[in-house]
Amino acid sequence: MSAQPQIAYITPEEYLSMERQAEYKSEYFDGEIFAMAGASEAHNQIVINVLIEIGTQFKKRPCKVYANDMRVKVSPTGLYTYPDIVAVCEQRHFDDDQKDTLLNPTVIIEVLSSSTADYDRGTKFEQYRSLDSLKEYILIAQDKCHIEHYVRQANHQWVLSETNDLQDMMELPSIQCSLAVYDVYDKVEIVPPL
Repeated sequence: MSAQPQIAYITPEEYLSMERQAEYKSEYFDGEIFAMAGASEAHNQIVINVLIEIGTQFKKRPCKVYANDMRVKVSPTGLYTYPDIVAVCEQRHFDDDQKDTLLNPTVIIEVLSSSTADYDRGTKFEQYRSLDSLKEYILIAQDKCHIEHYVRQANHQWVLSETNDLQDMMELPSIQCSLAVYDVYDKVEIVPPL
């Protein structure tokens, strides 16, 4: 019987020390580091569109919206991740004085790709749900007009609504914002299926 190679366990503190000096972003979970892939043009355009829309609605309000580089720590599970967009209207809580790891997101938005869609809908969302602060989770397809919007109810159940209509308006009650689907997909080239 051959021995399996042992992978050294990396502590959260070691991960943060390495991550803060790294040229590329990585996620962390359960002692392992996972490199993140780059994003497509459509992915980047959707993130910019949503960031502009929410940011404009946050003017003169104490709320903040972050894109891509704001790390989120899911304290109950130990996951460190970089959501595409994070919004918070409460007092922001950070993991330490570096203020680069948010602990209490109100809304998390992920732009789906073929390589991340199952993870974003499954394991990642399962971990996000353990955050008491999280009230809404939004998944945006980049290859077609399709948005999934999950809203936490008072009984801690999550209700899903979906749209694939560019004329729809999505309300984000936890941060008192709205997103026009047309604006989310502005300048995004969606190739119709064959």
